[in-house]
Amino acid sequence: MPESKYIFSLKEWEKKASSELGGNPSSSANWKTLEDIAIKMLYTSEDLEKLSYSETLPGLSPFIRGPHATMYSGRKWTIRQYAGFSTAKESNKFYRENLAAGQKGLSVAFDLATHRGYDSDHQRVLGDVGKAGVAIDSVEDMKILFDQIPLDQMSVSMTMNGAVLPILASYIVTAEEQGVKQEQLSGTIQNDILKEFMVRNTYIYPPSPSIRIAGDIIEYVSTYMPRYNSVSISGYHLQEAGATAVQELAFSLGNGLEYVRTAINRGMEIDSFAPRLSFFFGIGMNFFMEIAKLRAARFLWNKLIQEFNPKKVESSMLRTHCQTSGWSLTEQDPYNNIVRTTIEALAAVLGGTQSLHTNAFDEALGLPTETSARIARNTQLILQEEAGIPNVIDPFGGSYFMESLSESLIQESAKLLEKVEKLGGMTKAVESGMPKQQIEASAARRQAMIDQGQEVIVGINKYKAENAEPVEVRDIDNTAVREAQIKMLKKIRKNRDQQKVDSFLNALTNAADTGVGNLLGLSINAIRARATVGEVSLALEKVWGRYNAPVQSISGVYAGAFPDQKKISEVRNEIKNFAKKVGRRPRIMVAKMGQDGHDRGAKVIATAFADMGFDVDIAPLFQTPEEVVRQSIENDVHVIGISSLAAGHKTLIEELMKVLRQENSEDIAVVAGGVIPPKDYDFLKSLGVCCIFGPGTAIPDAAREVLMSLKVTH
Repeated sequence: MPESKYIFSLKEWEKKASSELGGNPSSSANWKTLEDIAIKMLYTSEDLEKLSYSETLPGLSPFIRGPHATMYSGRKWTIRQYAGFSTAKESNKFYRENLAAGQKGLSVAFDLATHRGYDSDHQRVLGDVGKAGVAIDSVEDMKILFDQIPLDQMSVSMTMNGAVLPILASYIVTAEEQGVKQEQLSGTIQNDILKEFMVRNTYIYPPSPSIRIAGDIIEYVSTYMPRYNSVSISGYHLQEAGATAVQELAFSLGNGLEYVRTAINRGMEIDSFAPRLSFFFGIGMNFFMEIAKLRAARFLWNKLIQEFNPKKVESSMLRTHCQTSGWSLTEQDPYNNIVRTTIEALAAVLGGTQSLHTNAFDEALGLPTETSARIARNTQLILQEEAGIPNVIDPFGGSYFMESLSESLIQESAKLLEKVEKLGGMTKAVESGMPKQQIEASAARRQAMIDQGQEVIVGINKYKAENAEPVEVRDIDNTAVREAQIKMLKKIRKNRDQQKVDSFLNALTNAADTGVGNLLGLSINAIRARATVGEVSLALEKVWGRYNAPVQSISGVYAGAFPDQKKISEVRNEIKNFAKKVGRRPRIMVAKMGQDGHDRGAKVIATAFADMGFDVDIAPLFQTPEEVVRQSIENDVHVIGISSLAAGHKTLIEELMKVLRQENSEDIAVVAGGVIPPKDYDFLKSLGVCCIFGPGTAIPDAAREVLMSLKVTH
């Protein structure tokens, strides 16, 4: 289009738009995203002139348009379902049914006891065994998990970081006993421990020895398992904890750089391991931002890897798995989640993911049922087989808006990465607490916008359903699973050569102490001899100890971001009235029990309640009910707030109430929140729980309800 005609057309558009809007739709920003990126109403070819990269093609550096030249027209993305629950036998049955129905790869979810390196008979995992994932105590469980699933043909992804050594070793030994060699195995082990210290918290050891474990795995896998991905650098959990797209990009890419440098410092060549690194991003509801995020990630990773002078093009090619958001799923009106997941899945595909997991619509209530899992899987099959999407490579290439948005993400993420580098890299940044604090602040700001209705969530703060239909929820009998696991453990310990096991475990302890020896190779030896996950973890814990993250909180962010300050003031006045009557402000202990480290909700509640005037104590993670009660008594709290995400609420809260009675402290009120199925509400209230807050509860409303419960009990 000639320049004069284009300018004339633009002026004509502005005139027409102005009359329609009753104002001036100038080229200035109309609104800002959570990332503080200015978004205009209209983009034109002039915006393409501001790009820092020139026109590119799929499969060619800098890979903005995709890592492969033909993308889905040559090979469709892999359909994965992240699943695991109860026993290995139950999960195996679920896997085989899904594979028969069109699923192409497995993504294994482990229970929290396994993540934290505890055997199922450990006293600290009473409410965690078989909840939120499958219980794996030894190679015998792993063999059952993959029974009749040929590991030389099936790509297997395992989300494991804390107990990564015994779990990966168990997978390798399982394959051996199937007759499958290590070099035949394909798939991914997450092995991204740095992000655990930022958000998910399923770590075991301190940061430095944890990085050594990651390095040993990269080295071993690069040598013996050429088809296997040794690290899946995870932005997903950062997003789930509240990170913006900029934070997710900068911190996950920073983590990737740290793993690369760890391998390089061991004398490894970049081309010997970089082609088998992969990423894992979360996909939320900001449709265009999520597409741009994947495009920006490929550009930035390509640029960062050039520092190490790669010779292979694959070394600087970012490949990624994606998962639709779990946080965006709502307990209220849950069938809306089918639409949310579809939108997020479409964004991942249009952004160029290599594999995808779609969450089930009922995961804000509990583990997926067979029905909800089928719908989630069929969502991808419909996108692949009915929508015609694979026929065109990167349809957003050249889009005025998409290219401009990708550029904005590149620039903003590069700025944050530079701050990380100035701190000395991600390990130093994590130790300083900077990433964790930034993510928690973002989560608090967003929650304030949702609670006030500035960010609309259909069915939560707008268009609420008056008569919600009940939804079937999968329920796991935690006690039965634990008893079955303990029975298996006793059998294994009885039938093995204990002297041989002790020898291999001592070798692991010695390697941790001296720094000599590959920890994965030594773990494989121990697992072959039937050492358990807990025993392998303990062998290293003897030297390194268990890491306890410092308890930190932010203040002022929630209240500062809340648009309606009058509503905040009203709650503060009610708290002042309570203080006048009782003699002090209401004091709450916010706690998570068991091995669930997902603390976004707990941290947001803690900072919001503090901003509104409560005295707030935050219990350390991974507490037993006895420890929570003891700390609550010592701190003289009025109320204990239990945050639950991993389905252990029935077992753990029942035990908590029992301990309160034993300590004659039933005057301490107990409230609960998180992912708690509505069908469990009556049970919890029968135990004496005063209030239950499901996902989507506005925090000022929750604060008022807690105050009301205290007026009754005090």
